[in-house]
Amino acid sequence: MNEIEEVGSYDLTEDQTPDWRSKVLVIGAVVGALVGLGATYLFIQNVEDDSQPPEITAGKGLKLGLLLLGLVRSVADLA
Repeated sequence: MNEIEEVGSYDLTEDQTPDWRSKVLVIGAVVGALVGLGATYLFIQNVEDDSQPPEITAGKGLKLGLLLLGLVRSVADLA
């Protein structure tokens, strides 16, 4: 009765290792899609309230692009 039983410990070979990268990519894609959908919904609601077509200038597009680039850099720095 001096045997010690290890519960839940096992060795994983390279083929059996959990692929966390795939999980992170899927979660990131789903979250990004949901955030994009929400932003688009809010944009449409604001445009409908004004009763005018949206005016997206090059300056506004550049401002938004730089904002998104900063967000991507911030996410990349999390690791």
